[in-house]
Amino acid sequence: MRKILTLLIVFFVLFSCKNEKNESEISEKSPQIEQYPTPNFGIVIHGGAGTILKKNMSDSLENVYKLKLEEAIKTGHDILKNGGTAMEAVTKTINVMENSSLFNAGKGAVFTHEETNELDASVMDGATLNAGAVAGVTHIKNPIDLALAVMNNSPHVLLSGQGAERFAKEQGFEMMDPSYFYTEKRFQSLQRIKEKEKTELDHDSKVSFAEDPFIKDSKFGTVGCAALDKNGNLAAGTSTGGMTNKRWNRIGDAPIIGAGTYANNATCAVSSTGWGEYFIRGMVAHDISAMMEYKGVTLQEAAEEVIQEKLPNLGGDGGIVAIDKDGNVSMEFNTAGMYRATMNAEGDLKIGIYNE
Repeated sequence: MRKILTLLIVFFVLFSCKNEKNESEISEKSPQIEQYPTPNFGIVIHGGAGTILKKNMSDSLENVYKLKLEEAIKTGHDILKNGGTAMEAVTKTINVMENSSLFNAGKGAVFTHEETNELDASVMDGATLNAGAVAGVTHIKNPIDLALAVMNNSPHVLLSGQGAERFAKEQGFEMMDPSYFYTEKRFQSLQRIKEKEKTELDHDSKVSFAEDPFIKDSKFGTVGCAALDKNGNLAAGTSTGGMTNKRWNRIGDAPIIGAGTYANNATCAVSSTGWGEYFIRGMVAHDISAMMEYKGVTLQEAAEEVIQEKLPNLGGDGGIVAIDKDGNVSMEFNTAGMYRATMNAEGDLKIGIYNE
């Protein structure tokens, strides 16, 4: 009997140890809930740079601009917040500004010397380095959408003029009557500049129009956007009506990849605004990215050097908006003002107009 009792005790002890071991193994092998960081994203926009002074702006007009900038950037921010792509956020945000007569793009495009409207736009995808652009189109309501179609549905990067519009028709784009782009403010700006040319020819003097802000800003005006989505992809886009009183089918920097628009997931996404000829010569958007990649500087350091030193040394002025792969934003300009706004993943909104 004693032997049986001893055997039972030994069996019970062995069984208990085995259970403890199994429970320990199960505990060690049970899946642990990993804490993943919240995906970062952000967006930044501009509505053009130039001689934008508080003294020339009424409170009501300033408020109108701020409301439109807020509408535009919240459009893109909502897309990013809900998991949309950076490219979708960029194009839809720019659509809001193209559809407003406040900005020199789409509906509010400036007039050429021949009193027509010639529109340019471009987009670039930071993940693939693919890009699309159009220049000199005259019947396209939202040129940024056509630039996207060039990128996605053609083997080319840049289409211009009648060829771009034939492509647009094949893609199902609506052709707008040129009267859609007429705004009295832009038309009168053209007339002032023509009068200035006439005065200079008659009197060889530039004094009478020197302080006219409309004439000062004849070379400015563009809208643009750069965005980072939750997947870590960057995109940028730019749209413009170009330069007031431009001739000979002049094309500025907005549709030129590397000058007006650039995006690379390894560095940043950039959209430019300013005197296009100088942005082309300096390849401003790409230069900022290249400085980050080759020199190892931050986005802000690169933007400051390019906009505050390199560009003025060439004789140019204007600004950029940009966002890097970590969500850091730069809104750098060397003019009196730049319409601009930015929102981050936390929903913090910043809107600016003047140099302050």
